[in-house]
Amino acid sequence: MGIGEIWSNLGSIMASIMFVYTMYEKFFPPQIRRYVGKYTHKFTYLMYPYIKINFYELSGERLQRNETYTVIQTYLSANSSQRAKRLKAEVVKDSQNPLVLSMENNQEITDEFNGVKVWWFANHTPARTQSFSVYSTSDEKRFLTLTFHKRDRDLVTTSYIRHVLEKGKAITMKNRRLKLYTNNPSNDWMRYRSTKWSHTTFEHPASIETLAMETKKKEEIINDLLKFKKGKEYYAKVGKAWKRGYLLFGPPGTGKSTMISAIANFMNYDVYDLELTIVKDNNELKRLLIETSSKSIIVIEDIDCSLDLTGQRKKKSEIDNDENEEDKNPIIKRKEEEKKESKVTLSGLLNFIDGIWSACGGERIIIFTTNFVDKLDPALIRRGRMDKHIEMSYCGYEAFKVLAKNYLDVESHDDLFPIIEKLLGETNMTPADVAENLMPKSITEDFETCLKNLIQSLEIAKKIAEEEEKKKIEDEEAKLKTKKQEFVQEEENLKTIENSKENVKENGFSH
Repeated sequence: MGIGEIWSNLGSIMASIMFVYTMYEKFFPPQIRRYVGKYTHKFTYLMYPYIKINFYELSGERLQRNETYTVIQTYLSANSSQRAKRLKAEVVKDSQNPLVLSMENNQEITDEFNGVKVWWFANHTPARTQSFSVYSTSDEKRFLTLTFHKRDRDLVTTSYIRHVLEKGKAITMKNRRLKLYTNNPSNDWMRYRSTKWSHTTFEHPASIETLAMETKKKEEIINDLLKFKKGKEYYAKVGKAWKRGYLLFGPPGTGKSTMISAIANFMNYDVYDLELTIVKDNNELKRLLIETSSKSIIVIEDIDCSLDLTGQRKKKSEIDNDENEEDKNPIIKRKEEEKKESKVTLSGLLNFIDGIWSACGGERIIIFTTNFVDKLDPALIRRGRMDKHIEMSYCGYEAFKVLAKNYLDVESHDDLFPIIEKLLGETNMTPADVAENLMPKSITEDFETCLKNLIQSLEIAKKIAEEEEKKKIEDEEAKLKTKKQEFVQEEENLKTIENSKENVKENGFSH
């Protein structure tokens, strides 16, 4: 039998099937067709060993983009470039990889999970009519179809789909571009398309590896962060909100802000820089907290300067003043209250950090920075609120070596490094000042010149410190000398008075 004869017989068979189907549609009533269709589907289900699950791109009344579809598409994009025959390129907003390759419409790829093989098919149904609409038309559909064998139903529906969603979310979080947020004044919240937080792309290059800090202390911070990131089940087990507080304290220039940026890059978290002075009251503070996302860092820098939170425990005199305030004219009182920049209280901030509202969302880090830790109320920085206290101190020799590697790409120098080590042990200089001295100021400066500049600055700082210490000692000695003279003068005055009394008694003038 030739090929032409085969195609001729196949054409005859197809024509016969179409004729029979046309007669069936024309002469059989709808009730019988539905009845036949019902049992045909049952028969097909018994004979067809595979199950299909559809995940649609659009859902809801206004056909908004389905997040599940996006997450699965992200998961599949990792395999698409290697397995799919036809690919499409899409620009993804706020991603470190803005151009993402995924499988083209009506393409299929396979995947394996615990020895089970599944198939993903990208379906696309084009619109039958061309019309302009804000939302996608209902007859145009994109959806992903997951096909698997009946015997694998339990594994696929319970474990595989969860694996796909978790992996897709992880890829999304890894590829996304971090954001830096700042809170808007509440007066702007009601404007058209306004938000409580404004943001920009967070592009600070700091990393924990490049921080000017002792190696042991750095490793301790890294281990603490990793333990927190993997601690979802542990926090649920002990009954605590999945959050952690960090207090960074130390003199200006010791790298507190750089530490925050390094933690954000290490954890891949967004940063919310909270400006307390423009928050009107505790209620607004709660509303801002609700609008923050998980996997984020909430920062309050220089908290000792933000508000009067250095111990709002009212003394008796303050309570009396408050009672006098109540007697004032209500209009005058209201105007005075309006002049106050913020009514955020210590109690409100404590609830923000560790109260009921702090459990809204999870995987958050709260960081306070301060130059003067002694000024803060103990309740604000106790363990459980600020769980880890990190002192950002003056530059030591280990920190200097990190800076020398970062700025000059130098790890050792037999002549100059020992001198610097000795000087750093004798005087205080912040990492910011050390870094400024190590940074080349012109193309003619080499690493030795920069190291010598640092030595010179350290010697000057040491001399200034010695002079200040000497002056301090001299001032103390002068004060002691003055007190001694006052004491001697007082003794002489007492002797004079006693002698006068004795003279009076001897001359008979005593009464």
